[in-house]
Amino acid sequence: MKIVSWNVNGIRAVHKKGLFVEAVEKLRPDILCLQETKAEQHQSEVDLPDYEEYWNSAHKKGYSGTAIFSKVQPLSVSFDLPEDIEKKYGLADDSYGNPNAEGRVITAEYDDFYVVNVYTPNTKDDLSRLSLRHKHWDPAFLAYCKELEKEKPVIFCGDLNVAHTPDDLAHPKPNEGHKGFTEEEREGVDKMLEAHFVDSFRHFTKGPGHYSWWSPFAGARERNVGWRIDYIFVSKKLMPHISAAKIHADVYGSDHCPVSVHLQD
Repeated sequence: MKIVSWNVNGIRAVHKKGLFVEAVEKLRPDILCLQETKAEQHQSEVDLPDYEEYWNSAHKKGYSGTAIFSKVQPLSVSFDLPEDIEKKYGLADDSYGNPNAEGRVITAEYDDFYVVNVYTPNTKDDLSRLSLRHKHWDPAFLAYCKELEKEKPVIFCGDLNVAHTPDDLAHPKPNEGHKGFTEEEREGVDKMLEAHFVDSFRHFTKGPGHYSWWSPFAGARERNVGWRIDYIFVSKKLMPHISAAKIHADVYGSDHCPVSVHLQD
């Protein structure tokens, strides 16, 4: 089984370029997790007859949103973080806006594992959502994945909007303390690793130069001046079944590229 995660930065825009179906045909995922769809299902002209579609769109039009396209029928599908976790971690407080109204999480249950598709809130250039990330969203999301893991292993994937280590962005020094590379955001990933979730790509590939997002300006993608902010984390118990984890920098259509894992019996 192949699981692919991709921040499409507007599914309608990628589809109009003719690049969405092309990417699916090239990657041939069994489960495709999309972030930043920026649309509701009825607004998308994408037709993939081999896949069941599950959409979680933001209340705000043209913003955020996630979707799962699956060849395998899930046992169940749920949307957003559970209400009890939302309340426990203060996500019901509207001071930062309500991320549970932004279509940021979809969970699909399969026979042997859960797949959680997430689009983590961006802290914004002025770091106005840093407190939301550090004190509320990151601990709530991790607690949710750990709860699921009590039942069966978890694969969670998506745009986490953070480069974890200096190897995960081309210019770490000038970006220290800025959006996507603050100590607080990086600590969120540290805690995922401490909870025994495995960064699948780093399990197979070490070192710098491997990125999943590039600024659309100054030829950043052509020069590979990028950030690795798209991840697939896997419960440690599942890692013996993960045969590969890749970044598909040759797939265009968005400012992000897809990332994937292969599972074997």
